[in-house]
Order: sequence, then structure tokens, then C-alpha cells
Amino acid sequence: MSGSLRPLILSLLLCMLSSSVTHAGKLLLIPMDGSHWLSMLGVIQQLHQRGHDIVVIAPEASLHIKEGSFYTLKKYPAPFKKEDYEAVFHNLGLSVFIDDPFLQRFVRLYKQAQKNAEVILSICSHLLHNKKFMASLQESGFDAVLTDPFLLCGPIVAQYLALPTVFFLNALPCGLDSQATQCPRPMSYVPRIFSLNPDRMTFLQRAKNVLFSLAENFLCKAIYSSYEPLASEILQRDVTVQDLLNPAAIWLLRDDFVRNYPRPIMPNMVFIGGINCLQGKPESQEFEAYINASGEHGIVVFSLGSMVAEIPEKKAMAIAEALGQIPQTVLWRYTGSRPSNLANNTILVKWLPQNDLLGHPKTRAFITHSGSHGIYEGICNGVPMVMLPLFGDQMDNAKRMETRGAGVTLNVLEMTSDDLANALKAVINDKSYKENIMRLSSLHKDRPIEPLDLAVFWVEYVMRHKGAPHLRPAAHDLTWYQYHSLDVIGFLLAIVLTVAFLSFKCCAFGCRKCFGKKGRVKKSHKTKAH
Repeated sequence: MSGSLRPLILSLLLCMLSSSVTHAGKLLLIPMDGSHWLSMLGVIQQLHQRGHDIVVIAPEASLHIKEGSFYTLKKYPAPFKKEDYEAVFHNLGLSVFIDDPFLQRFVRLYKQAQKNAEVILSICSHLLHNKKFMASLQESGFDAVLTDPFLLCGPIVAQYLALPTVFFLNALPCGLDSQATQCPRPMSYVPRIFSLNPDRMTFLQRAKNVLFSLAENFLCKAIYSSYEPLASEILQRDVTVQDLLNPAAIWLLRDDFVRNYPRPIMPNMVFIGGINCLQGKPESQEFEAYINASGEHGIVVFSLGSMVAEIPEKKAMAIAEALGQIPQTVLWRYTGSRPSNLANNTILVKWLPQNDLLGHPKTRAFITHSGSHGIYEGICNGVPMVMLPLFGDQMDNAKRMETRGAGVTLNVLEMTSDDLANALKAVINDKSYKENIMRLSSLHKDRPIEPLDLAVFWVEYVMRHKGAPHLRPAAHDLTWYQYHSLDVIGFLLAIVLTVAFLSFKCCAFGCRKCFGKKGRVKKSHKTKAH
């Protein structure tokens, strides 16, 4: 029996191997630096293991994008050095701790966003005008492009090369992802970014949502408007931001309805929230020693993300004082100057294996800036959070977790040492926070397929089928007035008004014929009597 099965098994293995070779393709990856790039690494590694050839392009002045064993890195010259690029992120991290009046703070952040956008646009421009580099990409025979559309350089390159595109992102500001996919985004129950609104809004909250929706366009103009003339020049046709985003075959969104509120989606929008929650690995000897030394109290993990390298001295000392008020050992990822009042229970490290530490059974709480990576790692590992949002969507992320009872949100500019200490004691000692985050974790993990496998499937799907046009709604081919059926409404309204007008005229004519004649007869009789 075994002898007869052996040829069958060998033939099946050969079929599988030949299938994997047949379907192996060549993928061009245009990432965004920072945490956005780090979230892509798992997908790249899986695609490489499945036989695909991945080429990553990045400027020479990259922060985190380095040579890797599972992809080919091609770098192009840019007008900035790595130190200049680091300064952009460093200044952005420091600026969030400046406590200005609201209007002054808004203007400062707006100008800084413009300045940062100019730096990144310049890097993109140098890529697109590098004819030799772009020609090499054209000759490489790629099957598809995988890119983060937060920066529009990837979509421009994809259209220049006429390749099907997969977008990998958290979200786009101003609802550009919804506009580009023609996905409805009703203001009545879909909160706008920065509004901090829930999905079930009061009248005043809905009014606030409308105002924030109007302000979104102003924000987007600062970030994206400069890409339109550049794209128009390279593609040799008039191009808008939406024109660059519309053609995407698949949108891989690092989101789900555990972290976010339910809302409409389109067929080519795929949720892969929690893709960064890889299975925890054993701790290194250094961190295992810290954990073991914590005793029964356990540890607290503290990180404000990769963009915040240091904190103003006064604020750092206030945080250090708060951390010293709890019995847990605190592992604080911090590269700035050591606060002079740092307590014995607080250990500063330049890097920490965040997901692995959060997965340890002795982890009691997580102090986070509420970036999407940190929020999902807190959810995946069931760790209650103290959230100190700094900028971007972090405020909204924190608000959503707080409304679900999974943590406490503090204003990093206004909080005192006692505020932080009390928040930590609350999430550690009040069992409801642990119960709520465990419930969210259970909901998040209860799914038919893992986010990483789902992302890999859809990238391969686009490579196999040269896109996914059957998932593209007809709304893309309609004008704005056709989309809202204003032409049909106008036509029907014209018919109703015409019928109403003719009916009125007929009635008026009939009335004149009937009542007008009798009136004249009676008047003539009265004249004769006189």
C-alpha cells in the first residue's frame, strides 16, 4: 500500500512545487519610512517565502529601510542627508510638547506639516526625474506595485509604469480613502478625524462632525496639493489627488471593527488590523532578568513610539516621578537624557521588544502614544492601556479605546505626576479594564483567517489577475451629479412641474369657460332691466 502511495505523493508534491514556481512573480514595493515600513515587513517576508521576487526602492537618506535578506533594496539619490531626514521626525516629536494656545498651536503645526511635506515631495521629485532609475524600473517586468499611499509618490510611479496597485495603509487624512474608493462616509455616524466623536452622536456632535468635515479639505490641501503639478508633469496629463488614488486594485487597511466603529466598506477594501501582532518570542536574557526581578507586581511597558526620541526635561521628570509611585517595574523606551529623579523601579532602554513584552503574563499595563501599532498590540495581548496621544489619529485611537473601557486617556501637556500615577493604578488594580481589553482581544482574534495571510492572499491575487477590475464600482464612471442622481431628480421634477403647470392652465381655462360666461349673461340682463 505504501509503495503504491509513494508515486502519488511525489506527483502531488511536484504539482505543488510547479504551481508555486508558476505563480511566483515580481513585486515592486514603494514604502513610507518609519513605523509604516516596519508594518510591511511581515508581508514581504511571507511573499518571499512563497517564491516571489520583491524589489524595494527607497531614498539614500532612509531611517529604517535597510538591506534585507528577503528583498532587493534599490536606493536612489535624494537632496537630503539622513541627518536632515532624522531632524524632520525629531522636530515633529519635540513640537507636540510645546504648550501653545490652540490657534497658535494649530498654525504652527500647519506650517510644520507644510515644511515636512515639502521635504518629502522633494525626495519624490528626485525619484521621478531620475530618468535612468525610472527606466530601469520599466525594464524590470514587475507584475504589481505594493505601496503606502499616505505619500503619493508610490501611486505616481505605479501609474507611470502602468501596473496594478495594492495600497497598504492605516488610513488617509480627510477621508481620501473613502473618496478614492467611492465609499459612502455619512457625516451622521462616521466620526471625522480629530473630532473625538463617537459613532452615536448627539445633535451638537453631529454639528461638530460637519464642521470638522469642512476643515478636512483645508488640511489635505496643505499636505497633498503640491503632488498634483508634479504628477501632471510626469504622467503628461492633468491629474488630481483622487485620480492618483482611484485606480488601486485593493486597499489593505490596518484596521477592523474592534478598534474602529462600524461603517460602510467597498468590495476592494480589506481589513487586516492586527497584522503587526506577530506571535511573541521568548525574551532575551536582559529583559527576562528585568521581568523575573519584578516579583509578584509584574511590569509596565512604556513607549511613545519611534518618532519621540526625547521629552522636555520638566515633563520627563514629572513622568519619572509618577512611575516611581507604583510597585511595578517599568521598562521605558527612551533615548533622551536620564531624568535626575528616576526611581529604582524604572529602567530606561533604547529599544524594547514591545509585542513580546506585552505578551508576557507578568505585564500589567501599557503606557502608549496610541499609534495604531501599539493599540493593536495592546488589544492582541489583552493589556490595559494608559494612553498619551501626541498627534495625528492617535487622539481618536485613544478615545475609542477609552469608550470601550480598555484604558485611560491623559493629555500629555496638561497631566501632572499624580494624574499619570492614578491612571496607572486604575488600569492595574481595577479589574474592569483587564476584563474589557480581554473581551476586545477575544473579538479581534475570532476570525476565519489571520490578517497576515489575508494580506498575502490579496497581493498574490492582484499579481495573478493583473488587477481586480471586477471589484471596482461603477460609481467611478459617474459625474458628481449622476452619482447623486441630480439629473434624474431634475428631470422628474421638470415633468411634475410641467404636468402641474398644464393641469393648472387647463383648470383655469375650464373655470373661465364655465364661470366667466354665466357672469357675463347675468350682467347683460341687469343692464336691460335699467
